[in-house]
Amino acid sequence: SDRSDGKDWPGYGRSFGEQHFSPLAQIDATTVNQLGLAWSLDLGPGPSVTQPIAVDGKLYFAHGYSEILAVDALTGRQLWKYDAKVTEVAGAKMRMSWGMRGIAWYNGRIYFGTTDGRLIAIDARTGKRAWSVVTNEEGDSRYITGAPRIFHNIVLIGHGGADVGPTRGYVTAYDTSSGKQLWRFYTVPGDPSKPFENKAMEMAAKTWTGEWWKLGGGGTVWNAMAYDEESDTVYLGTGNGSPWNQKARSPGGGDNLFLCSIVAVDAKTGAYKWHYQINPGDTWDYNAAMDIQLADLTIDGSPRKVVMTAPKNGFFYVIDRTNGKLISAEPHAKVNWASKIDLETGRPVEHPDARFRDGKSFVMWPS
Repeated sequence: SDRSDGKDWPGYGRSFGEQHFSPLAQIDATTVNQLGLAWSLDLGPGPSVTQPIAVDGKLYFAHGYSEILAVDALTGRQLWKYDAKVTEVAGAKMRMSWGMRGIAWYNGRIYFGTTDGRLIAIDARTGKRAWSVVTNEEGDSRYITGAPRIFHNIVLIGHGGADVGPTRGYVTAYDTSSGKQLWRFYTVPGDPSKPFENKAMEMAAKTWTGEWWKLGGGGTVWNAMAYDEESDTVYLGTGNGSPWNQKARSPGGGDNLFLCSIVAVDAKTGAYKWHYQINPGDTWDYNAAMDIQLADLTIDGSPRKVVMTAPKNGFFYVIDRTNGKLISAEPHAKVNWASKIDLETGRPVEHPDARFRDGKSFVMWPS
């Protein structure tokens, strides 16, 4: 949640807009050299790929195999530990998934996803489980590494898995109190012989060819999400295709919506609002699931509400978050797969050899 005073850090990016910024001023360039070790804590075996969250003088760590630790921030004393027992149920997903990117605190509970695909809520004071729901289907390749995002009694969770098996991406919203599913937004269309879930999927299906649904399609939201309270909009950063090679999943080409896109949906219903696709017809794993941030900027003398992201393809994007229109896209790294992003069309101007159409080798940046 947004705790504007900055004393707490209750979620992955601290604020709804995911700025990863603290307004606290005690530590700055003149005082940082006074810092030293106060205590240390052995987190145990397993990967740890996220910072702790901090609420009301306590630190909460996610580490290892979907384990949560609560610690007194002043002394480092462990208060409790919760083990989701993923080693007993996750099976092959223990190899696919490699850690937890984050957890979230909301109204006295800690929320987190597990390697095997559960979303769990536990009491932040005692470490006792409040509820647990399975967010994926039995036998599929989806797993969770990303942090839940929470606002106004809604908790969102996405998945990974498009790299390792047939996976159709989606994000699901649950009630924070009960774990009841509120809505689900699919990021790519399913089998067109069956009714589409909504008009957005019907539109997206026109950008695919072949029998893509048999391979899942991809588009998992394994990391990037942000929330705009003013417009009640959730912004989702979607992942790569399943499989990566477009010729395999959509042999006749097409943009393959909503892969590698920023997608805006209604926070209460999950209804589609707009999208901007960063890499149409992606075939390089240039996904759009890197962190996204919301900001209010002055551009050419006018205030603009924007969403910003620096994805794998090497360009830094500034997009109008009210309508999805591209404002700017400039390289932030060495780039040769495209000469530029056309601001009129919003599409990359690709190098003629970037898709390896003629079998010629091409050393590609970023890679």
